[in-house]
Amino acid sequence: MKTFAAVSAALGVAVLLFAAWSSGTREPRKTAAGQAQIEAFKAALGAYKLDNGDFPSTSQGLAALRVRPANAPHWSGPYIAEDANRDPWNHEWIYKYPGDHGKGPDIASYGADGTPGGDGINADIVSWPNH
Repeated sequence: MKTFAAVSAALGVAVLLFAAWSSGTREPRKTAAGQAQIEAFKAALGAYKLDNGDFPSTSQGLAALRVRPANAPHWSGPYIAEDANRDPWNHEWIYKYPGDHGKGPDIASYGADGTPGGDGINADIVSWPNH
């Protein structure tokens, strides 16, 4: 099951990155890459939860997908192949669990400007539905 999730995530990331690569200017590609990264995080976090019974805490963050936390006795990662700390604009990803937008963790990038809100390339990229 974990292998299937990883393969599915990798294929999804590849499709989104291709769409980003072919979309024209550099900044929209970064936005699409950020969305792809969030989807990969969600798949990896799902595998982490299956192994360990819960998602990493806010203090453990996305780093728990690469480095085994002390309280994860069934950790069988790394769950992602690359460093999880930076979004496409080289800002730290925002990770919170428990999150404010549903049962899973909240993952966000504040876009090019690195501040909440904004439009276009400065718009937030988030793991929850935007309404």
